[in-house]
Parts: sequence; C-alpha cells; structure tokens
Amino acid sequence: MARIAGVDLPNKKRIEYGLTYIYGIGLYKSRQILDAVKISYDKRVFELSEDEAAAIRKEIQEHHIVEGDLRKQVAMDIKALMDLGSYRGLRHRKGLPVRGQKTKTNARTRKGKRKTVGAATK
Repeated sequence: MARIAGVDLPNKKRIEYGLTYIYGIGLYKSRQILDAVKISYDKRVFELSEDEAAAIRKEIQEHHIVEGDLRKQVAMDIKALMDLGSYRGLRHRKGLPVRGQKTKTNARTRKGKRKTVGAATK
C-alpha cells in the first residue's frame, strides 16, 4: 500500500484515480503529476516501485498544496471573509448557503434539522 501525503492509496486502483484520494488532488492534477514524473496512468498502485512513489511524493511536496495545509488555507480564507464582514462572510457565519441558492425551501444541508416556529404546545 502506497502512502503519499499522509494518505493510504487503495492498492487495486489505477494510480491516476488513486491519487484523487488525496485532498486537493483531482483527476486533472493527478494526471499533471504523473506526466511530470513520467509514470503511466494505467499502472496500479500496488505496482509502483519505491522510486516511483518517492518521485510522486517529491512532486506533490514541491509543487502542490494538499491535505492539512490546504484545509488550513481554506479555513483561513473563510475566516478572512467573516472578519471582513463581507456578504459571503456573513452567510458563512449564519450557516446559510453562500453561493446564491434559495433558502425558502431546500438548503437543509446548510441550515440543519428543521426548527418548528410557533407550534403551540398544550
């Protein structure tokens, strides 16, 4: 099992799809990385030699922001929006959809479980 950027990649998958298990790497970026280190997309994760795995690790470390650093950067960007008091920041702070979706219906994922208002209890 190859461990790259703190993530165990699934052995049976092709390396181009296996790399997408790393936060911050999609299919396009995965292919860019494999092109840079000259490894075939068809190779399976368990078929990688130590040298190839090390080359992938080095490429990711030097040229891409992934996992913990990327999560930290995203959190800091959201915090900056909230501190500025921008519209998007206010939406984040209130836990409402940020990108213009309607909230009269739907938006349950962002808003959470329904809170009934005005229900008379006797």
